[in-house]
Amino acid sequence: MKYYSLLLALFFLGFTACQEEEFLDSKPKGKLSDELLNSPEGIESLVIATYAALAGPEGSDGAFLSPTTNWVYGDVRAETAYKGGGGIGDLWEYHAFETFNGVYATNGLLDRKWFHLYVSVQRANNAIRRLNAVTEQEVPLKNVRLGEMRFLRAHFFFELNRLFNQIPYFDENVPFEEYKNISNVEYNRDEILAMIADEFAAAAELLPPTQPQEGRATKYAALAYQAKATLYRAYKQNPNNTVASVDQQLMQKVVELCNQVAEGGFSLLADFQQLAEVEWENGPESVFAVQYSISDGTDLGRINWSNLLNAPRGPAYSGDGFFQPSQNLVNSYKTGEDGLPNFETYNNTNLMTVQDGYATAVDPRLDFTVGRLGIRWKDYAAAPYTEEWAREPAAYGYYSTKKFLVSPNSPYLVEGWPWGGSALNFQIIRYADVLLWKAEALIELGRQNEAVELINRIRARAKNSAYVLAWNNAGPTDYAANYNIDLYQPGVNIEWTQDMARKALRFERKLELAMEGERFFDLVRWGIADEVLNGEYFAKEKNLRTYLQNAQFVEGRDEYFPIPQAQINFSGGLYQQNPGYN
Repeated sequence: MKYYSLLLALFFLGFTACQEEEFLDSKPKGKLSDELLNSPEGIESLVIATYAALAGPEGSDGAFLSPTTNWVYGDVRAETAYKGGGGIGDLWEYHAFETFNGVYATNGLLDRKWFHLYVSVQRANNAIRRLNAVTEQEVPLKNVRLGEMRFLRAHFFFELNRLFNQIPYFDENVPFEEYKNISNVEYNRDEILAMIADEFAAAAELLPPTQPQEGRATKYAALAYQAKATLYRAYKQNPNNTVASVDQQLMQKVVELCNQVAEGGFSLLADFQQLAEVEWENGPESVFAVQYSISDGTDLGRINWSNLLNAPRGPAYSGDGFFQPSQNLVNSYKTGEDGLPNFETYNNTNLMTVQDGYATAVDPRLDFTVGRLGIRWKDYAAAPYTEEWAREPAAYGYYSTKKFLVSPNSPYLVEGWPWGGSALNFQIIRYADVLLWKAEALIELGRQNEAVELINRIRARAKNSAYVLAWNNAGPTDYAANYNIDLYQPGVNIEWTQDMARKALRFERKLELAMEGERFFDLVRWGIADEVLNGEYFAKEKNLRTYLQNAQFVEGRDEYFPIPQAQINFSGGLYQQNPGYN
């Protein structure tokens, strides 16, 4: 049973929410005594409020303006997705993010994102302070709860770092009144990631291997997140955000951490489609997830408000049509006769229609991830996906994201508004991530022959999944497209050099994790954002999407967002702006 309710989250939001002009100076709005807050019940409520911040600390539909699922920060800024919606003026701030034009420090949605993440940090710090003030006799689970709070605090700081890079970093020992005196350049990227990784390591020491309640952080979740932070840190960045070197010792540490996570008994789900089914959300692939629910005794339930905008316009959802897969992403799923990706030629022609799909072999994950014309939409029986599902096709085309939406027939779907709202969890880390992190580290260590089996495990799951059937199919093998996927066989169907293994790994992450909010951060970590976005994506995509005519990624600037001007003002000018935004 998912253990925290929206009502409780909203109740504790009242005394942990911040006035924006006061930054993080969170003073109680009601008169809640220290005696109450230091009680086992009060401390547990503070802990639950910190977990609630994973879904957005405002706890309501406002989360779509600063989504914790990172769809706009991690995919719309990459080559995998368009903003979508009702045209470029519909949430123009997101249009600026997508085109890298007009991303100013005065952008209110950036200030909102920064603010909400520090609100979340403050919730963790508040809970840690209270936990430090009690004994294990008073709170028997004191150390476990400290591990959970250190885990969550490290998660919020990790998000801040990969979004803004230069951030103020502090713990529970810093008084409220000192926040504005902490420089955002006291620590560099490497030092911040090192502290975050250490925080996850400390959390792992305190946390149990399993928890009695789904959604609470475990030892293995902390070890996995430590691996992720260490992987990011291994790519040392120059002042212009390009990659200076790859730290071999840190890559070895990633391998060791991933090996420890494997001891937790995780595995891939048998079928790729199960990733979009509530029945499997806390299954063997889930390492750590944001827990959502409906019919939990509250009004609408604790649904995923971050994805409020992203359901298609079609009759099954009647949504806002944001977050549409790009043509580049769709083309990426093409495969050759050998069932492998077309690394060099995938984007030479566009895969547009069902007819194209039959003529061209594709990875079966395409139609689990993307809504395409003429293709069956999950188990919706009224009609296949048609033109009416797209809200603004002249600007953004006809594709829709399919991955994080439950079936229109699912009992876990909210009927009507909020469109597409459901109880489906958002996976912050799933085991496919862990396998690919380990494979990436092995490749960078020159041990690519050990990595191929890990990549093949993920490809084998896709190969063995139940493929999408054709509309009005004639039988169980009458598929919607010409699905063809196979495993890498070094010396047989591929020459498995380090360079080729690296290319395969990076492409596999694109295919497997598409629309999961990770792609842009991958490109920045690898130091190839300029090459991919300017050299491969905008150069061609602007001929399909006219609004991308002037889109341009600026190396040395656009890897990170600007520090919000409101926060620079709050610090009295102490905070320094990121390069390129002055």
